[in-house]
Amino acid sequence: MSDTIQNEKFVELNYKVIDQKTGDVLVTVDYPLGYVHGVNDVLSEHVTKQLDGKKAGDIIEIPVDTKLLYGERDESLVFTDRIENVPEEYREIGMTITMENEKGEPRNFIVTRFDDKTLTVDGNNPLCGRDVVFRLEVLTVREATDEEIDLGGAVDADPDLNEILSRA
Repeated sequence: MSDTIQNEKFVELNYKVIDQKTGDVLVTVDYPLGYVHGVNDVLSEHVTKQLDGKKAGDIIEIPVDTKLLYGERDESLVFTDRIENVPEEYREIGMTITMENEKGEPRNFIVTRFDDKTLTVDGNNPLCGRDVVFRLEVLTVREATDEEIDLGGAVDADPDLNEILSRA
């Protein structure tokens, strides 16, 4: 029985997304991400290939081209409005506001700055336009149960997985 990552092994890992220029941690998980390797597509094929053969305790860093994930930064998705036009509950840096376009399609905008006169929101993904590295720490590698293979992950897992990894 091998303790290295390969298809149909249950894997748990932690990850961080780090800005290559500043070294700042942009995203981190508060709980381990568990999945069945080669069955669940929570990780892109690019990341999966990098994890093949790794074992518990291994740490890998994978540079990710955010232009491939999110496209070029679109300045038309940045809006500034007078502060009095924005409800007080949205006047917080990092607050997510969901708005709909004329077709009724939702898009999330994040409050990026405000002062006593204006508030600015940005509809670009927060990683858009950045050079980032995904830092993955392998916590567990074990045989997956039949039920985990059927589900692609832990039996009691939260199905709302972070979409950043699925496109990395």
